[in-house]
Amino acid sequence: MSETHLALNGQTSQQKPFVTLYCDLQNVYSIQELANLLLAFAKSKGCLICQKVYYNSQCKNQASARDILASIGFNCLDVPCPLKNSADNQLIADCLEDVDNNLSLNLVILVSGDGDFAKLVRTLQKLGKKVIVFAQRGNVKQRLKELADEFHFVDELSQLVADKSQPKTTSAECQITYKDAIECLIEAIKTALSKEKRTDFCQIGKLMRNSSRFPTCKKFPSVCKPDGTTFSSLSKFVTAAVADGKVRMQNQELFLIEEYKLAA
Repeated sequence: MSETHLALNGQTSQQKPFVTLYCDLQNVYSIQELANLLLAFAKSKGCLICQKVYYNSQCKNQASARDILASIGFNCLDVPCPLKNSADNQLIADCLEDVDNNLSLNLVILVSGDGDFAKLVRTLQKLGKKVIVFAQRGNVKQRLKELADEFHFVDELSQLVADKSQPKTTSAECQITYKDAIECLIEAIKTALSKEKRTDFCQIGKLMRNSSRFPTCKKFPSVCKPDGTTFSSLSKFVTAAVADGKVRMQNQELFLIEEYKLAA
């Protein structure tokens, strides 16, 4: 489906940038201690649709850091090849592929001070993407720092996130990825069925809010798909989930696909 078609149907949002995050763990090892702040910063910039970290399992310290990062939602990609720049090359290839597969992507956050990423930054900018670079003090190439649309040291994350904190909920905080929303939906249905409760919209909506992944806001959060599609209400999101074969709806109640098949 083209971007034009999505726009005509009112399913894209020009006011909510779509963000991807890529971390070079070997270059910025300290990011494991600041990972939650990094995610908070990325989400404050728009709808975070993927967060990837590249590491080498042959290095014990990186393997242990991988567990910490995976536990808070990072997609950890092992590049055990001993050749120089193998992880960098994999990051570059994945980033360009992600951009090519999702033209709605607006912002790329790169966590590395390696000068080898300068060409990637220039390429992304030529494609109309904004690039924010985070690096470790004493380990950043000046060329990369100057090329970035926005540059920060990782030890500034605490202040950057604090500066963006507001007493009231911001629009960025009221967003959730489609993947997380689907997981919340399935968990809610399972919980309702285990307690022999109805699985109508009202009940499922209440149960979804109990998930730690679900944003705390008055209205239903904006659900963001990687292709740029957004859903601003529970009913629209559920309609998409049903169409994607994630759940089944019958008589205004929701059921898991597996359970529906068993009952048939």
